Amino acid sequence: MAIRKLERAIILTTGLIIASSLNAQKVKKGYPLKDRLNSYKQITLTTDTSELSDAERKCIVHLIKAAEHADNIFWMQSYMSKDEALKGIKDPDLKQFIKINYGPWDRLNNDEPFVASVGAKTKGVNFYPDGFDPSQVMEDMKFRVFDPYTVVYYFDPKDAEKYQKMGQMPPPRERFPTLNGKEIEIESYSMVYQKELIPLTEALRAASEAIQEEDPKFAEYLIQRIDALFTNDYIISDISWLNLNSHLDIIIGPIENYEDKLTGSKTSFEAYVLVRDREWGAKLEKYVALLPELQAGLPVEEKYKPSLGPNVSETETVEPTIDENGNVIEEAVGEISEIIEIEGFPPVERPEKPMSQLAVFDAIYYAGDCNSGSKTIAVNLPNHEVIQEYFGTRRSQLKNTMKAKFDEIVVPISEKVIHPSQRKKINFNAFFSNVMFHEVAHGLGIKNLIDNQDQTVREALGATYSAIEECKADVLGLYMVTKLIDMKELDGDLEDFYVTFVASVYRSVRFGASSAHGKANMITFNTLMNSGCLESTNKGMKVDVAKMRSAIESLAAELLILQGDGNVDGVNTMLSGRGKIGDSLKTQIDGLNAANIPVDIVFDQGIRTLGLEKYAEEAADSKGERK
Repeated sequence: MAIRKLERAIILTTGLIIASSLNAQKVKKGYPLKDRLNSYKQITLTTDTSELSDAERKCIVHLIKAAEHADNIFWMQSYMSKDEALKGIKDPDLKQFIKINYGPWDRLNNDEPFVASVGAKTKGVNFYPDGFDPSQVMEDMKFRVFDPYTVVYYFDPKDAEKYQKMGQMPPPRERFPTLNGKEIEIESYSMVYQKELIPLTEALRAASEAIQEEDPKFAEYLIQRIDALFTNDYIISDISWLNLNSHLDIIIGPIENYEDKLTGSKTSFEAYVLVRDREWGAKLEKYVALLPELQAGLPVEEKYKPSLGPNVSETETVEPTIDENGNVIEEAVGEISEIIEIEGFPPVERPEKPMSQLAVFDAIYYAGDCNSGSKTIAVNLPNHEVIQEYFGTRRSQLKNTMKAKFDEIVVPISEKVIHPSQRKKINFNAFFSNVMFHEVAHGLGIKNLIDNQDQTVREALGATYSAIEECKADVLGLYMVTKLIDMKELDGDLEDFYVTFVASVYRSVRFGASSAHGKANMITFNTLMNSGCLESTNKGMKVDVAKMRSAIESLAAELLILQGDGNVDGVNTMLSGRGKIGDSLKTQIDGLNAANIPVDIVFDQGIRTLGLEKYAEEAADSKGERK
């Protein structure tokens, strides 16, 4: 469905798009654009292409093309179409900074506007109309209005007339009354973004055809993902994705909810194109088997640890077989059904055991949400709580991106903020493990409220969920590292992991208060400071390992209880108290900025970067796209 003139007008009147492309050519007076642009270090995203077969090279070209369309959708969700946003901008620095931020708000500076005539970024971006109040949604309508795969509009009876005059059918929308008397409508992502979804799914289909003979399972997953993008039902394709052990991979679709700061429910489009590192992945397999033991040892009461499969239905009890003398031949057995039957979840065969993976990849292309502002270095998916409980998750470590951040950011930071006596403790293996167990820790803890099993923690905490969940993952990840070293299952000195973690906290705190990861690290940093774990000296910060061990365990318990209780007031108190940058930390961050240490990275990426132009040209010829 093309973006009609009326739809463009609707987008532009949301209040998010305050400035048109005509007056978005000037930098806001006094804004240090050059310095902010220079705070990003460019790195090249590549992999060992000699390890790729011809079929894989062809497949990658199509996967990247699909990712480019996912990128365009994220532009539409967070600001406006990319072409409109960049139209008429002659200043190359301004254009590049808008590209990095997917709009005129500096994502790593608390979403500060940097373009003249642009106001504050609205919390609901283009997921909701301007001035939308979530509290006015009727209780029995919330599950539809806050569906993660819909856009919300105010109903205007004149819209139908406008569409009729243009000779077009109005888009299919559901309409709902609200408590304040206004009517709202919702429209599914598959309709709103159809213009980009059609070529996106065509590219996925071409990728599937290219890899079909070498990797039929991956090819089948790509077709399932196409279906999901048009039906807005991702469960089956997510479960299939968990089963994959393919050399190539793509994560694509509306996934994370970081961009929706109004309700925390709407998901944003993104894509990662990945190449698996089997050698590094093999090193991590043993940790998956240890997860039940680690979960059982969490420092909270049993009720704050999730039970296994509470909603799995049971089969009928088998009556015992009795012989002619009245003796039992077969004992009656009550068996667990192999079909998961949960309201709102399709009947799916339950696996014999969770399909959790710890996997390592080279990332060769980022698009959309994961490419905006700070770049993701590890991914824990799927997010669906039922899938996590019964099927597991895949914790994907993006090793090449991770190594770039360690070398270009963490090491230089440590030389400025860590005491010389502990700088030798900073190492990539500790950084890699801390990040990996952060992703593992997303799967630990409770998913549904203690007193209301029908409500998820995500639903209860709303827009505050992302920051508190990232903080939980940080802290539980470090808690797991501690326990694994105690169990002699993880090599290394605990001081290495703790000191490397503290240096990395400075890295993430620089993302600012608009970032869930930035807020999470502020909470952790302030807790460690308040607990006496960190000693500030004139030569840098010293880490007290014994005190930090105790503080991490206490904070882990505090976060798990807040989540299990769905304690929004407690979470808000934590965010307002410990989720802020204090004067001392701000001074240190200013020093890092003055030393020109990058805040984050941007990518030289794509088909040309990988040296795959030949395959792109062949693909274009096969479709008759080249003249």
